[in-house]
Amino acid sequence: MSMQVAWMTHRSMTADPSVKEQKLKAGTVKRIFAFARPYQMYLSIFLFTVVIDAFLVVATPLILRKLIDDGVIPKNGELITQLAFIVGLLAVADAFMSIVGRWFSARIGEGLIYDLRSQVFAHVQKQSIAFFTRTQTGALISRINSDVIGAQQAFTSSLSGVLSNVVTLILVTTTMLFLSWQITLVSLVLLPVFLIPTKWVGRKLQALTRDSFNLNAAMSSTMTERFNVSGAMLVALYGEPGHENEFFRSRARRVADIGISMAMLNRIFFIALTSVAAVATAFAYGIGGHLALNGTVTVGTLLAITALLARLYGPLTALSNVRIDVMTALVSFERVFEVLDLVPMVTDKADAQLLASKIPSVEFKDVHFSYPRADQISLASLESAAKEEQIQSGEILKGISFEVPAGSFTAIVGPSGAGKTTISALLPRLYDVTSGSIEIDSIDVRDLTLDSLRGAIGVVTQDAHLFHESIAQNLRYAKHDATEAEMEEACRSAQIWQLIESLPSRFETLVGERGHRLSGGEKQRLAIARLLLKSPSVVILDEATAHLDSENEALVQQALKSALKGRTSIVIAHRLSTVKDADQIIVLENGVIVERGKHEELFNAGGLYSELYMRQDLSGFANETSSINN
Repeated sequence: MSMQVAWMTHRSMTADPSVKEQKLKAGTVKRIFAFARPYQMYLSIFLFTVVIDAFLVVATPLILRKLIDDGVIPKNGELITQLAFIVGLLAVADAFMSIVGRWFSARIGEGLIYDLRSQVFAHVQKQSIAFFTRTQTGALISRINSDVIGAQQAFTSSLSGVLSNVVTLILVTTTMLFLSWQITLVSLVLLPVFLIPTKWVGRKLQALTRDSFNLNAAMSSTMTERFNVSGAMLVALYGEPGHENEFFRSRARRVADIGISMAMLNRIFFIALTSVAAVATAFAYGIGGHLALNGTVTVGTLLAITALLARLYGPLTALSNVRIDVMTALVSFERVFEVLDLVPMVTDKADAQLLASKIPSVEFKDVHFSYPRADQISLASLESAAKEEQIQSGEILKGISFEVPAGSFTAIVGPSGAGKTTISALLPRLYDVTSGSIEIDSIDVRDLTLDSLRGAIGVVTQDAHLFHESIAQNLRYAKHDATEAEMEEACRSAQIWQLIESLPSRFETLVGERGHRLSGGEKQRLAIARLLLKSPSVVILDEATAHLDSENEALVQQALKSALKGRTSIVIAHRLSTVKDADQIIVLENGVIVERGKHEELFNAGGLYSELYMRQDLSGFANETSSINN
């Protein structure tokens, strides 16, 4: 038996059998063929090469039979030359068909991977922020990588394998029966001896492979958590190096032990298969030799049958597990469709309009909001610990109404959990209101296109996110065609140009993962430069200076003056001294507006705002910084 046939048997027998029990959703197969429609011609040619290759498998032993019986034994040199030439041509034809088939297989497989990955990536980007708050990133990436590759195998490995094995098995069995039914029946009787060790080793390998995957995933998770900047800092400050090393070594040792066991089982597996095949060949030679002596079969027939015998067991065992192979591919498709079928919570209306106003007004009208349930926003299979929600979020905002006139500065303050950040998420439609409405220039934000709405809004949060790319790439995320002069102007206004100018690579400097090569204040100023480069008409600042020291906060406040100038601004503030000069201050508590007005009247009213301000003043916060507009 050839190593190729042995490996095909090994792959089939060690596939995960649990997929046989899974039930596919109605219409899954129809959707799969819809994906294959653009590749119909390629698929037809590919399957044609598979069938031709199966015929070539049988053709060569038959020519060998004729070469021995009609050429070698009668000493017909001319026929030997002709048949040898034909065998050579078949070998060339087989190689050519193999190359052609592989090219079409690659075009189909890689094309499907490209189509599926592109669709999944684009669809995931349309999901609301709520989706990402619950989804495990690794599980989602697995859908785009592992499951997509598994899905494309339905049209390459699985489909071609089934067709090739069926055609090969029919041709080989028919040919062997035609040549000698006695030797063929004896060969088939030995099939259980072939399958029993295969099944046993397969079950062992399945369990070990599953353990290996789980342990490798655990090791990868450990390394991912420890090797990112935040994890490395935590380990350095709190971790015990000896304990960390021992913990990792224990998992790595287990993986190594499993690897040794798998290597030995694989070797036993291949030795068993080749031994059984050798025994089957010995039986064929023994029985066939006696039949040849009696004149029942010719010597050429005997050699042809033994050559065909090596091509019999592989297709038989592979087809005995064809349901596992096919279901594995179909389940992968279904897992991809599961993501594609997840309807985004926030979408454009069919007749959505563009936001045209340069500096718009903003108005919240009796806004109520509760965070959506898990079953509304995510998939249980994409969560690391998917459990049914026991407690709902409850109503976060309870009838909020206020107006921000065009070009004005409104501050929103209040204790933690009051609903301040929720307001900042509702305006750009990261979530949609439960009831009530939010209007920009008297147009409900749900009636506007998401692109035009979010294109008009710039946001800076207290933890500005930067990609592990260059400063220029992070800035151009706001304006992809920004020139270096435009970036420099934005950075000057954001009070970060002096730092960038001092760097050897300037704009091409990598900021590190999550921007960790920069200080908190530098990241904030770079985020403000990104906002200025976008040049939005509405600015939302969500506690942009909450965790900065006095020196950095002073620089950021200076940068914010440029960000707010001439724009409609909503500033969520923890340090109340930074919003004293706001056109209006809205005080939230438990999702309700309890006070509104200017600083002096609210301070003198002696309510919640006054209490919060006095508390900060006593702790020394209020006098640390000057107002944004000073």
